[in-house]
Amino acid sequence: MRVDLVDHFVLTVRDVEATCDFYSRVLGMEVEEFEGGRRALKFGRQKINLHQSGAEFEPKAGKPTPGSGDFCLVTAVHLERVVEHLGACGVEIIEGPVSRTGATGRLESVYFRDPDDNLVEVSNYL
Repeated sequence: MRVDLVDHFVLTVRDVEATCDFYSRVLGMEVEEFEGGRRALKFGRQKINLHQSGAEFEPKAGKPTPGSGDFCLVTAVHLERVVEHLGACGVEIIEGPVSRTGATGRLESVYFRDPDDNLVEVSNYL
């Protein structure tokens, strides 16, 4: 067996509405509602499914916890414009721009936190 790509991952969150607002407003993700009133954040060919803390869907992680996520998202928007946009949205950059190594090569990245304190990295490939 060989894995080709990530289809989706799950974030356990304290407030689904606040999370949807943040990711749609700050990162331009599309909010999707699907079976059973579940919500997801779509971008490109991927999505982030959202689980409400304390009311997670089965099966789930062994210890679903808001704020335990740490992930990198890639954008074609120049990082200088990303920094300007984050500032305009009132999002504090906690590190960056800094050079990092991604799955396919060098990245330039900025780091910030979402409403649950998940660490979000937004990057440009160099």
